[in-house]
Amino acid sequence: MSPFSQAPSRSQILQEALNLGFHRVGIAAVTAEPDQAEVEAVTHLQRWLNQGHQADMAWMANPKRQDIRQVLPDVRSVIAVAVNYYTEHSQPEEEDGARISRYAWGRDYHKVLHRRLKQLCRWLENCDPEIQAKYYADTGPVQDKFWAQQAGIGWIAKNGNVITREYGSWVFLGEVVTNLPLEGDRPHTDHCGTCTRCIEACPTAAIVRPAVVDANRCLAYHTIENRSDRLPEDIAKNLNGWVAGCDICQEVCPWNQRFAKPTDVEEFQPYPQNQNPKLSELAQLSEDDWDQRFRASALRRIKPAMWRRNSQQAQTPPD
Repeated sequence: MSPFSQAPSRSQILQEALNLGFHRVGIAAVTAEPDQAEVEAVTHLQRWLNQGHQADMAWMANPKRQDIRQVLPDVRSVIAVAVNYYTEHSQPEEEDGARISRYAWGRDYHKVLHRRLKQLCRWLENCDPEIQAKYYADTGPVQDKFWAQQAGIGWIAKNGNVITREYGSWVFLGEVVTNLPLEGDRPHTDHCGTCTRCIEACPTAAIVRPAVVDANRCLAYHTIENRSDRLPEDIAKNLNGWVAGCDICQEVCPWNQRFAKPTDVEEFQPYPQNQNPKLSELAQLSEDDWDQRFRASALRRIKPAMWRRNSQQAQTPPD
């Protein structure tokens, strides 16, 4: 007799995820030993690490990221989800305008996704006492993009983002890792074709080859993760107003230009203070102003001194 005698069906799980507000949901079956696709993903990650493309992001080398069985020893399935965060607002065009990546305009996505993922986990565990479930949303040692593709959510594009047919790449990813054996969806196929717009548009050539992004060259990495007093000269001279992340490779993507649609998640609507701020204002950001301004925002990861650095160097890029 199955130990999961009270477990919900696959269709019930998918429906519950949709009921909780996830826009896309799929399932990836996890085999006892890594299959060919998983081995190739681990090889890709290890090569990326060996080439130093992670810059100072040491957490990317966590061994658990290379084997999901270390995250949950009895894992049998990954329930992958995606939430559309696109809103119909534009980046500033004026000279003193500060550009903030679209994902961070509204409420911290970790809080939004974690609440829904926790509800999904509790629902699963309440259905059957034998079910184990752990959830992540860009917060744990899980290859979320790989599992999203395996679960049929979308495909890993040449800029390293997951593109969905329905929403483009303007989506947040999350996953529930569980010991419940479920039938997996068909992995998503690649639909980038011969397009190289993202590679050509990157001002610092950070996309060194398809699906390989070198953080050492990436504006998003340097404006969010780099804790140095000054940004490298080749980064600073290419900021073009970007002070928190960068959306260039997403903005030029044909899938985003054709299929982006406004989200129904009210929490992702931009906070007024995150919409079209001034470089001159952020260049003088105080500790108190930072605390008030970014209290419920993913932008809180960027510390006050970093905001001042980014904004000052964006105002006066090197000759």
